Amino acid sequence: MSVDREHVLRAAAALLSRKATASMDEIAKAAGISRATLHRHFAGRPALVEALGLLGIELVEERLAAARIDEGDPVEAVRRTVAEAMPVAGFLAFLYGENQLYEAGGAMEEGWERIDERVAALFRRGQEKGLFRFDLTPAWLNEALFALIAASAWSVQEGRLAANDAGYMVTELVLGGVMRSVEK
Repeated sequence: MSVDREHVLRAAAALLSRKATASMDEIAKAAGISRATLHRHFAGRPALVEALGLLGIELVEERLAAARIDEGDPVEAVRRTVAEAMPVAGFLAFLYGENQLYEAGGAMEEGWERIDERVAALFRRGQEKGLFRFDLTPAWLNEALFALIAASAWSVQEGRLAANDAGYMVTELVLGGVMRSVEK
């Protein structure tokens, strides 16, 4: 029987979104395969996490494309970006905590840099239009956005935040902090 690698990765991502400390046995069970089969695809947890990092890049880039992050009003683009990111927030929370991903270099580093640049460009565009504060760097706003998305996933998992409220809460906090106040 052939095992679909993408199915295994998506099952691992779904499980690790809910339980970041899941063992390889638990991941194999979630994917409906044996631990031996899992190890044939991924030599160990570091190899699996690296593959998940690449999947994360793919998913985030898909979400940014769906959000049309480069189009229209920057405020509305932030709203769309958060709305599109929420379905993968748990997975992003898992990846956010995997420090080894950021030491990997190569395609992994290039992928996250592409994502960072696209989101930072959104914040720069808002600044250029005079909508967003100038005292906060686009790079920092990018980090803050992803940190809030990850935190919302953790809060939902812990029962401190309703899943239906998470996107609204993240959006309002980001925009409340980024918007320039109009002097009267």
